Amino acid sequence: MSTTTETSATSLLRFATAGSVDDGKSTLVGRLLHDSKSVLVDQLEAVERASLSRGQDAPDLALLTDGLRAEREQGITIDVAYRYFATPRRRFILADTPGHVQYTRNMVTGASTAELAVVLVDARNGVVEQTRRHAAVAALLRVPHVVLAVNKMDLTEYAEPVFAAIAEEFTAYAASLGVKDVVAIPISALAGDNVVEPSAHMDWYGGPTLLEHLETVAVVGDPSEEPARFPVQYVIRPQTEEHPDYRGYAGQLASGVLRVGDRVTVLPSGHTTTVAGIDALGRETDIAWAPQSITVRLAEDIDISRGDLIAAGPAPTPVKDVTATVCHLHERPLRTGDKVLLKHTTRTVRALVKEISYRIDIDTLEQRSGAEGLSVNDIGHVVLRTAEPLSLDDYSANRRTGSFLLIDPADGTTLTAGMAGEAFASVPGTDAPDAPSDEEDWV
Repeated sequence: MSTTTETSATSLLRFATAGSVDDGKSTLVGRLLHDSKSVLVDQLEAVERASLSRGQDAPDLALLTDGLRAEREQGITIDVAYRYFATPRRRFILADTPGHVQYTRNMVTGASTAELAVVLVDARNGVVEQTRRHAAVAALLRVPHVVLAVNKMDLTEYAEPVFAAIAEEFTAYAASLGVKDVVAIPISALAGDNVVEPSAHMDWYGGPTLLEHLETVAVVGDPSEEPARFPVQYVIRPQTEEHPDYRGYAGQLASGVLRVGDRVTVLPSGHTTTVAGIDALGRETDIAWAPQSITVRLAEDIDISRGDLIAAGPAPTPVKDVTATVCHLHERPLRTGDKVLLKHTTRTVRALVKEISYRIDIDTLEQRSGAEGLSVNDIGHVVLRTAEPLSLDDYSANRRTGSFLLIDPADGTTLTAGMAGEAFASVPGTDAPDAPSDEEDWV
C-alpha cells in the first residue's frame, strides 16, 4: 500500500468534540449535521416540535445530539453521543463528548480512537481550565490533529483580536504538550458562521470552514510504516475430515501489514516462525493490513492461545514492570497496593499498583508527587507489577498495543485507562522514575 492524502467518499474520519459547559458544543454538532444535510426529515421535525414546546421560535439544533431526558432538562451533555454522517468527500464518525468536569472521563472514551479532536472555546471566556484539560487528554491519547473552534464570535462582534488572542494562547499550550497540528477556526454555531458555509461577518479570516477542514485533513497513513501486531483472539481447530490439520489464529490486525512468508515472533514465549497463510473473509490472501479481521496460519505448530501476540519486525520485550500514564475513570480512587486486572488487547492478567509516582496538574503541567491515590478524572503516572509478562509497545509508537485498562477484579468495573510510557511528547520534567525491581509475593 502507498501513502495517500486524497479524500474520497470511501475515506473515513473519526473525530471527537470537546468543550466546557455552555460553550455551545451540542449546538455546533447540530449545526454541522443540519447544514451538511445529514439530518433526516423526521428528526428535524421532532426537534422543531420539542423547540416549540419550550417556547423557542427557531429549532434548537442542540437537541439533535442531546437525546437523554436529563441532558435536555439540564442543558448539558452527559454521555458520549456517536453520530454517523457523510458528505460527497468523506464519511465521518463523530463522538460528541461531555463538557462538564464531572464527565471528563467520557472524553477519554470518545477520543481514544479519534484521529482528530475539535476543542470548543467560548470567545467571551477564552481558554479556561476545562479547555486545558481537554487539550491535555487529546495530547495524552496522541490524537494526531486538533481543531480549536472559537465559538460565539457573534457575541464579540466578530472581533479578530479576540480570536487571535485565544488562538495564540491555546496553540502555545498545545505545543507545550507536544501537539504538533493545531488549526484555529472562528465560528458561530448558532448563526452558522464558518461551520459549513464561510462567514460574511469575518472577512479577515482566510482559512477553511470547519467542515472543509474535516473533509480535507490528511488522516490516511501507510500501514506498512507501522510494525505488524496481531493479538490472538481465538484458536481455530476444526479437526474435521475436510480440515483435519487446520490450525488458525483469528483476530484483528492491530497495526501494520502482514504478508505470507513474513518472519514473526510469538509473544510472550519468544518463539519465531513464518506466516504460512492468511485467510480473510473465507478466502486465502497473500497480504493483510490493519484493521482487517483475519486468520493467520503459521509454518510450525506452536503453543499459542488467546492473549498471545504475533509480531513482525522489531518485537516489544515482554515485561512485568509496567510504567504508564493513566487517566482514572471511576469514583472509587486508585491507590498504591490495589490489586487489579490489566486488560491489554486480548490478554487479561492480574496486576498490583506498586507506585503512584505523581499526579499531573492540568493547569501547570507540574508533577504533584506524594499522592496517595488518583481520584476520578485525575491524570497521573503509575508503576504496575503484573503476574504474567505483557508485550506492550510504547503508546507514543502504537496507540493500539500501547494502551490498556485496569479493571476491578471483584465486579469487573473499568477503573482506569492506561498508556504505556511517558505522558506528553515534549513536556520538560516529566521523566518518570525507574520501575522498582523488587518482586511482589502475590504476583
